[in-house]
Amino acid sequence: MAKVKLTEVTRKFNNVTAIEDITFEVPDGEFWVLVGPSGCGKSTILRTIAGLESITSGGVYIDETLVNHVPARQRDVAMVFQNYALYPHKTVAENLAFGLQMRQVAPKIIKERVENVARSLDIFHLLDRKPKQLSGGQQQRVALGRAIAREPKLFLLDEPLSNLDAQLRDDTRAELKQLHQRVGITTIYVTHDQVEAMTLADKIIVLNRGKIQQIGEPQAIYAHPANRMVATFLGNPPMNILPAIYVGNGFKLGEEMIGCPGFVRDKFQLREGQSLDLGIRPEHIEVIEPQRRREHREEGRGELFVEVKVIEPLGRETLVRVNLSGLDLQMDVLASGNWRGRVGDRISVQFDLNQLFIFDPATGNTLYPLR
Repeated sequence: MAKVKLTEVTRKFNNVTAIEDITFEVPDGEFWVLVGPSGCGKSTILRTIAGLESITSGGVYIDETLVNHVPARQRDVAMVFQNYALYPHKTVAENLAFGLQMRQVAPKIIKERVENVARSLDIFHLLDRKPKQLSGGQQQRVALGRAIAREPKLFLLDEPLSNLDAQLRDDTRAELKQLHQRVGITTIYVTHDQVEAMTLADKIIVLNRGKIQQIGEPQAIYAHPANRMVATFLGNPPMNILPAIYVGNGFKLGEEMIGCPGFVRDKFQLREGQSLDLGIRPEHIEVIEPQRRREHREEGRGELFVEVKVIEPLGRETLVRVNLSGLDLQMDVLASGNWRGRVGDRISVQFDLNQLFIFDPATGNTLYPLR
């Protein structure tokens, strides 16, 4: 196993900067996930660690050794790609053994490793089959097994589950987590799927436009995003961002008003007429039934009237997309699964103001709550 460190790594392609000043350190044995939208630089970082991509400046270290000029084959790194890259003319056993044979490992050791890996990934019964006789999930497990059999210092996984259907993706994700718990090899995993990032990672690195936005444990980033991009990227459905103006101890949202809680005013200096972006997650917005509306109107500062635009039943809950009067945007609300409404209805919703976020409209940085 190994620890990995990048210091101020930049990679430019002519006049295009793919990644800039990337600095982080993955401790020995941990599972870190690089996540962000397409084109943010995730795969470029992975390829620089593997030695498949040269860097313009900075340093890549594996176990304190600078490997900028060390060839990929000498870095003792195993990489699994989105496409499985199995040899179609070889059996599963031969695919698993290939990397070891190239390193001239003794046949007895190869046989032991292949059988152990095949059992751990539940593909032992497939050892005599060719890749074309396997399902997508089975092929992916063979690709993972080939990497594991080598017993490398470091695993690099580049969107390995993106070609799988939803159920198989969930099952394989669980297998990956269990596998890491068993073997404990330092792993860096690339995905654009925030669910994968949240469920797999010891720590997440959120990237955007080639730069690191935030590093931290999944739940910590979810609860305390550094900026608007991070807040909206992690979470499904994503956080609602609502342009607001601070007026008379409250927030004006289009034609609606909600009060500003005292604990926000105490911790954050607000100016009359100040423009802000408010953030609220759909699960922190409650649909108020008509019989409770008077009670909530009297007690709370977080109630708004909205118009239902789209209804998406999800089983246990219902995703309701609504419009606020005077704002040309939709807001997502999660209602109970047995909620009954129709498109065009005017309904009342209430924010949990303890879960309110405030962002700078110009920079996107989080102004409240502070980390």
